[in-house]
Amino acid sequence: MPATIPGIHHVTCITGDVQKCVDFYVSVLGLRFVKKSINQDLPDTYHIYFADYLGTPGTVMTFFGWPTWPSRRTGSGQVTTVSFGVPERSLDFWSKRLQKMGVESSRKSRFDKDLVVLQDPDGIELELVGHATDERWVPWEDAPVDQDHAIRSFHSVTLTLAETAATFALLTNTMGFRKSGEEGNTTRFETGSGGPHSIVDVVESPEGPVGEESVGTVHHVAWRTPDASEQMAWRDLLVRAGRNVTPVIDRWYFKSVYFREPGGVLFEIATDGPGFTIDEAPEELGTTLSLPPWFQVRRDQLDDFLTPIAVPTTATTGASAMREENRGR
Repeated sequence: MPATIPGIHHVTCITGDVQKCVDFYVSVLGLRFVKKSINQDLPDTYHIYFADYLGTPGTVMTFFGWPTWPSRRTGSGQVTTVSFGVPERSLDFWSKRLQKMGVESSRKSRFDKDLVVLQDPDGIELELVGHATDERWVPWEDAPVDQDHAIRSFHSVTLTLAETAATFALLTNTMGFRKSGEEGNTTRFETGSGGPHSIVDVVESPEGPVGEESVGTVHHVAWRTPDASEQMAWRDLLVRAGRNVTPVIDRWYFKSVYFREPGGVLFEIATDGPGFTIDEAPEELGTTLSLPPWFQVRRDQLDDFLTPIAVPTTATTGASAMREENRGR
């Protein structure tokens, strides 16, 4: 039996405009652009990553840049909301910040936690939940959001499913999750030690529309496992549970296996290592086109083909600039 899944590793979505995506997640949400790479299955397109300073597993939001794909509806069989954890005291800050930056938002509460709801430029629903821990977080000192209010890690993901019984059974009987609450048509499960970055909410929506993979949707959610041997144990267990699981795929920054849970959502189990500093120093993360060794022969072609990305400069908006301004007074 493999070790318990500690929580979320990363969430991968689809964007139709890589530059708008970068502008939003860096300038508005204050995440660091930690890796500019390619989709290894569609290598003429980008795969970009946002996270804390080091790209710590549990903090990483990634995007496939597929500008020719249509925008279609989100619905059952998909991750429909991605939630980040922020300090509880920071929700007023975030509401004011989003308003100032022209991003519509609203305040809600769920499972006794207050949160801010918003959408990214592609229409993906995001939440900033006032329930966070510093456990999976390495601060980015030059972030445009100060550390007292910054996003710490993922809080949870929400799956919307037409039928939930088989998914509940997989989560609890095979993957080691435990039911921790119910609210209306939403059931909450937690894994590992519980709390932020370990939560999946499942919404039962038998009459809702069926989701379609497209721009503005979540492609998959990845769950953490510490190393390759534990990952293989998970693969064997899932195969015995009747899941159609891919072979182990080397993504260079981590190793992955993929399968669909019974409701149709694509799950991944990804190793914590080797991590994003395997090919760039911590201070240089995201500054070059990073390619796995087996794609290096295509570097010149990709440099010419891929549209350049301008990463917002935080020199005039980040915390370090504020410190410099204060020192100059």
